[in-house]
Amino acid sequence: MTFEWKTKALEHAKAEYPHEACGLVVVIKGRERYWPCENLTKELEQFYLSPDDYAKADDAGEIIAVVHSHPTTKPVPSQADLVSLEATELPWYIVSTQTGEWSDAIHPRGYKAPLIGRSWQWNVSDCWTLVRDWYLENGLQVRDFNRPATPELFEKEPLFESSFESAGFYKVRREDIQYGDGVLMAIGSNKLNHVGVYIGDQLLLHHARRRLSSRDIYGGWLQKATGLVVRHPDFKR
Repeated sequence: MTFEWKTKALEHAKAEYPHEACGLVVVIKGRERYWPCENLTKELEQFYLSPDDYAKADDAGEIIAVVHSHPTTKPVPSQADLVSLEATELPWYIVSTQTGEWSDAIHPRGYKAPLIGRSWQWNVSDCWTLVRDWYLENGLQVRDFNRPATPELFEKEPLFESSFESAGFYKVRREDIQYGDGVLMAIGSNKLNHVGVYIGDQLLLHHARRRLSSRDIYGGWLQKATGLVVRHPDFKR
């Protein structure tokens, strides 16, 4: 790489401050070019690269790297960065907007976020991601869903109530809850917009927005928020 694209990427980062900028390095007609993309999230210190922009870049040339900025911190990958990095299967570069310092190329190495204490990021490390990862660690692969581009769009029409049956789950009575059951909840809404998994001993594993994933006592507000308890017939303890 000649890294001439870094100048354009840093200019983009400064223009997007205080939000994170994101883009791609694309080889077009034999030259590496920076391809700026829209960051669809409104959260600070997070990015969700527009799928439409990714598709346009892919049509224009060969995508060889992902680039994003850290507006106020050093160019060191966050936990969410490391999770997303594995999904792209591409090297990543991070630039500090304030200092102009760049990371070296960061390559996928099989990173997996811990179930407890992982940071929240939409479509990367959220409540459904946590539940799927827990089931996978316990021997069951559960299908994923195509989420809307932003959590705000999801809140208008949550997927859980309309999709749990297609993922293989069925309803059970709340009083019959057992280890490994999914718990669908309405948090700050009258719609079921949150999901966790019951892990026994009156504990629920879940990942609330803007919080770290946690293992909490399943009582009080969590029980009051519960709308459905669901079970997968293929889950075996």
